Amino acid sequence: MMIVTTNEIPGKRIVKTLGLVRGNTIRCRSIVRDITAFLKHFVGGEIEDYTKLFGESREQALDRMIEEAHALQANAIVGHRFASSEIMAGAAELLAYGTAVWVEDL
Repeated sequence: MMIVTTNEIPGKRIVKTLGLVRGNTIRCRSIVRDITAFLKHFVGGEIEDYTKLFGESREQALDRMIEEAHALQANAIVGHRFASSEIMAGAAELLAYGTAVWVEDL
């Protein structure tokens, strides 16, 4: 499955647009991660636990978007984006979305 942020894929022609596909996940912080983040606040640096949490969230949202595209029998997704929003204190949604298409070589 080709996934691009552009609306076209060089060397390919979009034969059919199949529709919007998306995948999301909602994750919350844990007390252990919050304690680590609190301590990092004083010494500075990357908060690796949060980086890992967001990385896992991106992968899960991306996998779910790809599942939707496969269900539509797409072989590519164009216009791919990520969006995030806070749901409540300590919890956030990560959304992956794009347009499922069928492409062929030029």
